[in-house]
Amino acid sequence: MRIGDLVRTLDGIAPVRLAGDWDNVGLLLEGDRDVRKVLVTIDMTPAVLEEAIEADVDAVLAYHPTIFGGLKRLTSRVAHGPELLALARRGVHLYSPHTALDAVQGGINDWLLEAFAGVAGAHPIEPDAQDPTAGVGRFASIDAVRGTKVLRAIKEHLGLEHLRVAGDLDREVHTVGVCPGAGTSVFRKLRDCDLLLTGEMGHHDVLGWVARGAVVVLTEHSNTERGYLPRYARAVREAAGVDVTVSARDRDPLSIR
Repeated sequence: MRIGDLVRTLDGIAPVRLAGDWDNVGLLLEGDRDVRKVLVTIDMTPAVLEEAIEADVDAVLAYHPTIFGGLKRLTSRVAHGPELLALARRGVHLYSPHTALDAVQGGINDWLLEAFAGVAGAHPIEPDAQDPTAGVGRFASIDAVRGTKVLRAIKEHLGLEHLRVAGDLDREVHTVGVCPGAGTSVFRKLRDCDLLLTGEMGHHDVLGWVARGAVVVLTEHSNTERGYLPRYARAVREAAGVDVTVSARDRDPLSIR
């Protein structure tokens, strides 16, 4: 498959027009290979680069954009420079779907809602102007459940042993808000919510939500995203007809010791 055909296929799965206007999505590095083998990861780290080289992949789909924030030079001394240079030398393509994959219907936001039972009335917190089923974050009603029980369900869905939690877990939860990554600014659009699930949130926003009676659940940034990768890989595999593998070495940079 030519890279242009793969890019069109990826845009069909998660249209780049849905990405935030601040984001940097799409084809970030164009190599010269035909695409037969693809590696999917959250971050393009040295460990993932080593994995990509060992597997001799033709393209890497890195959820987080490896080029971000006004790259002015590409050397071995800048952030992600060694990884980008190594991919370029090998003719490997690099693509990022990031917030387009969050926003699309059936994307990461909707996958996060699958942690809860009896989801009803789910809708984007910030709907897309052209497609109101897509957009930033999700808000929904769920079957009434005590906070301690819903916490167990979140851990099981995300495959995590530990979560950071604020608020009263003995209260019943009727409504939830979810946002992959960092939900601080997104959740400010909500007037009320019983439980908020995201990767990270500002300290004072956590205090504010708890004062309003909410439970705040924080997973660390990429732990709200990584569990979706097998589903994304399957969608790419079926649509593009290429060999797609999820990275075995991709990890959240933070751990609990």
